[in-house]
Amino acid sequence: MSQFEFISKKPEDTMAFSERLGSLLQPGDVLALEGDLGAGKTTFTKGLAKGLNITRNVNSPTFTIIKEYQGRLPLYHMDVYRVEDSFEDLGFDEYFEGNGVTVVEWAHLVKEQLPEELLTIYLYLDDNDSRKLVLDPQGKRYEELCKEIIL
Repeated sequence: MSQFEFISKKPEDTMAFSERLGSLLQPGDVLALEGDLGAGKTTFTKGLAKGLNITRNVNSPTFTIIKEYQGRLPLYHMDVYRVEDSFEDLGFDEYFEGNGVTVVEWAHLVKEQLPEELLTIYLYLDDNDSRKLVLDPQGKRYEELCKEIIL
């Protein structure tokens, strides 16, 4: 599978990109977000929520692990940074196989529980406020989605 890249020069670019992506998402879609602290994972998710017509303020679920938001589709926003055991059964599969969109921050920490087909998005800090987003689709659905949003 190919990887796709997008350069964001400011937070508003990241929000606009993820809002467009959010408008294309379907029930059962899973996005894994990877990046250092401050790389823009929550900013990305805020734009995604806007693309799903979610009006509620979105913030990181660092201490609650999962936050749910209602819009065109439900958004299940997970931050698994504080999950101590990657095999701890937190019922993730119910979200992955549900009728909403699941976003998992720090997804590599629960890699064994992730579905085989998903879209992993790596956020890298570049100069100043710019970010490089690398999209790594796993599965035909996600590759087509990347082509639609990048090309």
